[in-house]
Amino acid sequence: MTTLVVGASGAIGRLLVEQLLAQGEEVKIIVRSIDSLPEPLKQHRLLSITEASLLELSDAELLAQVQGCRAVVSCLGHNLTFKGMFGHPRRLVCNAVQRLCAAIEKTPAQSPVKFILMNTTGNQNTLAGETVSLAQSAVIALIRNLLPPHADNEMAAAYLQSNFTAHQKRIEWTAVRPDSLIDEAAATEYHVHKSPTRSAIFDAGKTSRINVAHLMSQMIINDDLWEQWKYQMPVIYNAAYSKVHDGELNNHQ
Repeated sequence: MTTLVVGASGAIGRLLVEQLLAQGEEVKIIVRSIDSLPEPLKQHRLLSITEASLLELSDAELLAQVQGCRAVVSCLGHNLTFKGMFGHPRRLVCNAVQRLCAAIEKTPAQSPVKFILMNTTGNQNTLAGETVSLAQSAVIALIRNLLPPHADNEMAAAYLQSNFTAHQKRIEWTAVRPDSLIDEAAATEYHVHKSPTRSAIFDAGKTSRINVAHLMSQMIINDDLWEQWKYQMPVIYNAAYSKVHDGELNNHQ
């Protein structure tokens, strides 16, 4: 089966595609410009590339993209420029998630499709009982109102939580929440928790992009790992920045 990755020209998306291809997985990607991809990736025999803006694809075109996919991954994000953060589409991530899920629901029913959303530790999972300090709540509220990308990420995760529960059988999902992102050359040991063990504002940890890509790839390939984290919003930290709360710890790498 095939995995569709959107946001594949971004740092995490590209690393995820590379890891899936290295493990012999077939991958589809949708990118605005093929020029943003390294040449070896463009020529890979297991990679299918569609050069387009996802939100401009017709419903029929999007349906063709998700057809036959066992997993769909959104690594979409806003460029950290004034236009990227305040220009249109302001709801890039949420709108893309909604359209992708609608397309998946129209495909012939087989086994549930795995939907993985790249999210952020700044997004509080209130349905899981997560609480934050009043100070952090105030800062997040300010960010939510001043920076559209944060609200977009919150809305995307909330859409999955509200519309796809264990009672329906078409889409299973998880929203992976890294902390402050850093670049590293290779995957290292990392820990995965059900909820943040640090304050995303006042005591942020660090997560390498390649570790996020590794976790996502393993969720796609490893059904036992998927069963552990579906319908949840796991938090990933590099091991050096992880804090153990209540004995809960998942080691990888």
